Amino acid sequence: MDVSVIVLLVTFVVLLFINVPVSFSIGIATFFAMLVTIDFIPAATTVAQRMGGGIDSFALLAIPFFVLSGLLMGRGGIAHRLIEFAKVLIGMLPGGLAFVNIISCTLFGAISGSAVAATSAIGGFMIPTMEKEGYDRNFTAAITVTSSTTGLLIPPSNILIIYSLASGGVSIAALFVAGYLPGLLVALGLMGVCAVYAKVKGYPVGRVPTLKEAAVKTLDAIPSLFLIVLVIGGIIGGYFTATEASVIAVLYALLLSVAVYREVKVSDLPEILTKSVETTAIVMLLIGTSTAMSWMLSYENIPQAISDGLMHLSDNPFLILLTINLILLAVGIFMDMTPAVLIFTPIFLPVAVSLGMSPLHFGIMMVLNLCIGLCTPPVGAVLFVGCSIAKTSIAQLIRPLMPLYAAMFLALLVVTYVPAVSEFLPTYFGLYEPK
Repeated sequence: MDVSVIVLLVTFVVLLFINVPVSFSIGIATFFAMLVTIDFIPAATTVAQRMGGGIDSFALLAIPFFVLSGLLMGRGGIAHRLIEFAKVLIGMLPGGLAFVNIISCTLFGAISGSAVAATSAIGGFMIPTMEKEGYDRNFTAAITVTSSTTGLLIPPSNILIIYSLASGGVSIAALFVAGYLPGLLVALGLMGVCAVYAKVKGYPVGRVPTLKEAAVKTLDAIPSLFLIVLVIGGIIGGYFTATEASVIAVLYALLLSVAVYREVKVSDLPEILTKSVETTAIVMLLIGTSTAMSWMLSYENIPQAISDGLMHLSDNPFLILLTINLILLAVGIFMDMTPAVLIFTPIFLPVAVSLGMSPLHFGIMMVLNLCIGLCTPPVGAVLFVGCSIAKTSIAQLIRPLMPLYAAMFLALLVVTYVPAVSEFLPTYFGLYEPK
């Protein structure tokens, strides 16, 4: 291994170990690695150029708008309306509140585009409510944490936009539509675990709502759910692009939160806009520094070396894909999704394509894989939020998380080895043509 690569990896690990933010760790490690081969000024200039080039993409304009629409929806009273709607759908089954939790997190995550927001908004209500009904607090928190990640697969999803950039231009519209079935598959797997758990623990059966209650709660939730229809329907119908859809999502979320639900006041907008700018800046800095590191690795031919190593490891596509998944699972434990996608897509995508996997299929597999990392220590952001809301510790959550991890991993294997799960809907709507 080249000296510059060793410097890159050692510096990055040391900086993470001393709790330097990930984006700064990536940028500093890349700069130090370049210093090994070139002088200070050229190294600094190259890092700056690569960071600037990394965010110089029209497609990335969608990210700040989807962030803003998600914040508006998160503050706009959407969470409790989705919870009431989920109760109408499935709350009357044994252990029904666990199912309500999963459906609510899935819907809210899809609408807001944020797993952390889904955990905070839904968990803040569902965790204490379920505990009052006799559910174990740690298991309830584990359900919330894992089910919140499904919204990263179901559009609008910023991480799918970032993968489109990293992969060299896979259609964002096709990726958005491709995420539906895998996201629902994960949710169903988690519900299966909850069903077994509810039977073993004897959790209570929810009340069957009256027809009037069901109608009122459904009608109250329809405006929120319509955002998904508006964004995806417009993209599929060819009325607007994914970037244009993000602007429309902001306008709709603003109208819904301020004028319809009236949960957001005009005086709240400066705070929401400021938070949106802060979040966007963090994401863009991650994208810029990760692009620079990815370029450095490519310059040292690391992707080619890893590809050759994997292809020589075995001639069995099943084993190679399993190895890639295991590596990505390990990466997800220690690294945020955005840099992981930007750094490892150029490394593993050529291998997957050489095995006959489409870039679209690989993207969904990769995002689902890294979603598991959001629920795992030591750096799982969603896990920490869930622990904070539930007022519990990571150690107490590990045991109830294990069967849920197993369900997510099983869904990952299905997505990995059954291409139709990812490719059927984009193909059906004419957004993707299988090769």
